[in-house]
Amino acid sequence: MTLRPTLGSDPVANHRTLTEVLAGPPGKLELPAGAHPIADGLIVPGGWTVRGVSDTATRLVATERTGHPVLHILGSDVSVSDLALRPAPSDPGEHGGDRGTGITVGEYLYPAAPAWISGVDVRRVTVDHGSLRTANGVGVMGAVRDVVLRDVTVTGGYTGLAVHWGAVGGDVSTLVGPTYHPHGLDVAGLRVSDAIEGFYLSSVHDVRVSGATLTGVEMGFRLLPGDNTDRFVSSPEIGSRIEITDVDVAWSGPLYAVRIAGWGRSEIDGVVTVLEYRDSVVRNCRLAGVGTGVSWSPLVVEQAAGVALENITVTG
Repeated sequence: MTLRPTLGSDPVANHRTLTEVLAGPPGKLELPAGAHPIADGLIVPGGWTVRGVSDTATRLVATERTGHPVLHILGSDVSVSDLALRPAPSDPGEHGGDRGTGITVGEYLYPAAPAWISGVDVRRVTVDHGSLRTANGVGVMGAVRDVVLRDVTVTGGYTGLAVHWGAVGGDVSTLVGPTYHPHGLDVAGLRVSDAIEGFYLSSVHDVRVSGATLTGVEMGFRLLPGDNTDRFVSSPEIGSRIEITDVDVAWSGPLYAVRIAGWGRSEIDGVVTVLEYRDSVVRNCRLAGVGTGVSWSPLVVEQAAGVALENITVTG
């Protein structure tokens, strides 16, 4: 079933219309060309296809500062394509990486054990934060697997693509576990400009990022272990089979263009653990730029001996 709702200039009416459509039986939601204001973000349940005319012709513009993602994917077998998204300004804070985004798949914190989300496909999507530098562009969080991102463009914001483990708990200092770690993620053609950071991967496995272009950023990308990896999960898969390849970074920040870290400090009690990476590689990356801080380096590696570095070039 294909639905083509009529949208106008009233953000409340548009939000109501689209929410009612997405609350019905799954199908194809086709949005017309034009800039369509919506009063709040939309929850996309499983089974839906949401698409516009192109990522320059169809735009959803959030108007209320609730911090909800413009599109929050909370079910499996979802496809989103050919859309431009403009989140409303928000400042979700250090641990609100899944809030204020253009698209979030999954969640960071869960009240109880969640079902896994799988089979999500996002293509030809643009997220524009303008001059805002406090919220991420796209978030892939928690119990999420088998996700494809193709030709996603992010302008402004904090991190263009944030991939982060999730957990059961009320907040980051009172987690009770278990933790959930994104995997089976395939990212190609990511473009991030004028943001604090291009992308990061935190406590993941079986992830491939290729062909990314990160320009005008303070940090290019980070590979991180997660700060509670060993506390709630004993899976040997975390940190395995991660490939970052063919990435161009044009940076100018106080610290580094790339950070690869194996250690993390728990915010529950300050205990430091080290993740043993396996079969993971960063290759064919070009880092151009000069740091602005007192002490800086294009590439920082901290207790991450299991990550191979191949053909990393530095200029500037």
